[in-house]
Amino acid sequence: MLISLFIYLFYRTEKTVITELFISIISFDTFIELQKSIINTLPLNERLIYSLPEGLWVFCITLTSKDLFLKVGIHEINLLFIPLIFSIGLELFQLLHLTNGRFDFWDIGFSVLFWAMALYLVRFKSARQNILNPFTSRSLICLLSYLIVFLAHVWK
Repeated sequence: MLISLFIYLFYRTEKTVITELFISIISFDTFIELQKSIINTLPLNERLIYSLPEGLWVFCITLTSKDLFLKVGIHEINLLFIPLIFSIGLELFQLLHLTNGRFDFWDIGFSVLFWAMALYLVRFKSARQNILNPFTSRSLICLLSYLIVFLAHVWK
């Protein structure tokens, strides 16, 4: 997530929530100088700037969603698939111009790749748990991971 934060802060628009918060702490002029220095020192490919952060987010949230479920009545919803549905859904909303951003097949590709990596390459076993009952620190971490998406939101 720190790599995504770094990319959002210094390579994406300064209109994201996280960048605006950062600018309010250090000042716009200081931010611009720091941004120019970083971009000149470490130029990044457009795919890394625009698709990698979403892939990394999907990777992290998939890991926090493993073995969690949401019980709705008599049905259990496996949260493992929610990161993939969420990321593809956001892309479709961008395609339909229902939210800010630009639809990109690369974003979907990165999301699917990183979701599969988290699912199949990172092995750990934890007890199955309802995310809300009991509400635990694991539940909180999972929900906060979804809220991180808000920090990347661009205000018009």
